[in-house]
Amino acid sequence: MASTLSHKLIADHLVGGDMTPGQEIALRMDQALLQDVLGTLVMLELDAMGLERVHTSPSVQYIDHTLVQQDNINADAHLFLKSACERLGVWYSGPGNGISHPVHMERFGVPGQSLVGCDSHTTAAGALGMLAIGAGGIEVAMAMAGEPLYLPMPEIIGVYLEGELPDWVSAKDIILELFRRHGVAGAKNCILEYHGPGLANLNAMDRHVLANMGTEMGATASVFPSDEVIRNFLIARDRESEWQPLHADPGCHYDRSERLDLSTLVPLIALPSSPDNVVPVAEAAGEPMYQAYIGSSGNPGFCDFAVVAEIVKGHSIADAVSLDINPSTRQVLAALIAEGHLGHLVSAGARLHQPGCNGCIGMGQAPAAGRNSLRTVPRNFPGRSGTREDSVFLCSPETAAASALKGVITDPRTLDMPYIRPREPARMAVNDLWFVPPMPPERARQTKLLATDNTPPLPPLDPLPTRIEAPILLKTGDNVSTDDIMPAGAQVLPLWSNVFASADYAFAALDPDYVRRAREHGETGHVIVGGNNYGQGSSRENAALVPRLLGLQVVIAKSFARIHWQNLPSFGVLPLTFADPGDHDRVLKAQTITIDDLPNQLSGDGKIMAHLDGEPLPLYHELSPRQIDILSAGGVINWLRHRPAKTKQVTF
Repeated sequence: MASTLSHKLIADHLVGGDMTPGQEIALRMDQALLQDVLGTLVMLELDAMGLERVHTSPSVQYIDHTLVQQDNINADAHLFLKSACERLGVWYSGPGNGISHPVHMERFGVPGQSLVGCDSHTTAAGALGMLAIGAGGIEVAMAMAGEPLYLPMPEIIGVYLEGELPDWVSAKDIILELFRRHGVAGAKNCILEYHGPGLANLNAMDRHVLANMGTEMGATASVFPSDEVIRNFLIARDRESEWQPLHADPGCHYDRSERLDLSTLVPLIALPSSPDNVVPVAEAAGEPMYQAYIGSSGNPGFCDFAVVAEIVKGHSIADAVSLDINPSTRQVLAALIAEGHLGHLVSAGARLHQPGCNGCIGMGQAPAAGRNSLRTVPRNFPGRSGTREDSVFLCSPETAAASALKGVITDPRTLDMPYIRPREPARMAVNDLWFVPPMPPERARQTKLLATDNTPPLPPLDPLPTRIEAPILLKTGDNVSTDDIMPAGAQVLPLWSNVFASADYAFAALDPDYVRRAREHGETGHVIVGGNNYGQGSSRENAALVPRLLGLQVVIAKSFARIHWQNLPSFGVLPLTFADPGDHDRVLKAQTITIDDLPNQLSGDGKIMAHLDGEPLPLYHELSPRQIDILSAGGVINWLRHRPAKTKQVTF
């Protein structure tokens, strides 16, 4: 039977479950990716599990978020992570090497392998023909400990690309068009599998843009074939031996299909403050702009920077506009220097920043309040830029550069200059001296973790009670993101490894009084009610763990984003949905939710009968028996500790 490439990759890594959409499956993970702010929690979790050495290979720890060293906290964390890598057998990519996703693709990505990462944009590696999935840190820790990764079997959406991109239109416009059509939840629990003749004109890093930002549509993964384009990408990096051809079988069946003629696309832009608020740039043209930001994992390729250099070459950016250049990797920066592009950028008035996530996660380059910032980043959720009152637009490098020249939002097609679509240099070799390889086991066992005051051990969590009676402390609308739950930015992000300190900022943007009320109800616990797509965005597990430490027991929503839904029971929080979504309207803050006989209700058919101030409130859960066991134990770490020794590790 003809198979999609996604089905082939899943079948090659399947160790349990039925490949029927919606059924829980278990996948063997070959590789693991950690970024610093969430990798710290992963290392603490592995320490709590008592793991001697990781099983995924390679496992790579990247320093890319915490590059602003305004005090000692981030620098101390880097030393802690390096010691943890030495102790556990993990590669270490230090500050300055660049953003985890493009660096991993350059140096470690292998077509046909599976990858799990504690960052939602881990999906970017699908550009190479990998099965790459973002997950909560605790699930990544389990995979590194030799456990499978569990998730609902996705539907496969075939995205057929035909035609060729017009001048001034690039990969960012492709993914923005898909957002415009389907919204931020349009690919929830799905894999986006790209195929068709249009792929021939998309280089590997163009594909990275699409695979990276598929997560903004809720996609579990994005998958591309491993073809001659990918072979040439690896040849340029002296890694041709790791290439293999991978593709879907002719005539295979997709669960859903999408067709996109690239030749019909125009420059697009996502207005504040959601990636799916997309219109043609021509409709926003003329609006004033303050900042143009080039970089991030959303546009990390050499060509994304080179095209900006070609546009501004011989010109000066508009007065009072900040053109921020944030190279994605040390390798890309070196190539921009060697090819002369960096000089053109600097001469035009651009500001240069070190390779890393930086402004994308609110760590520097925060815009002035209320001023329009055009960014090539993956997300424009409110406040994510580091400025609470931000006004962030998502667009292509071409649109950002044209706007920086004119001082207003500008359709790049209106520029009086020829369009040059740059090509990557034929050689982009990676220097292994930039990485610290794993220590031999005998030396690793002698390494001690360099813990700091900001990396305290994780606190124990109580098992799920048999009865819950707790007040609703917070009610939200649709599309609440993990940025809303646990903010990033220069003030909070360095504290993420300290769940006690970061707790002060939980839900700060939505309800500044939430933490005080939660602490007042600490013994009784509390409930949060959400709308559709609750927990969208980042995979940050502290968005589940920190509220749990503040007493959160239950989240009731119309629907959940996949990763956050999986993170909640991993830390002992019960995720439930309304049997009737209309009941969301009758639920009020300060009302009391009661759920009796939880163990028996959870073991039934998914129906949960709760009461709202004494009145029946029918709810529903989609947890697997394994997740119910984890939830009942009070989270994954308790669950692992209490399992019989012979079942504590799966051997593949």
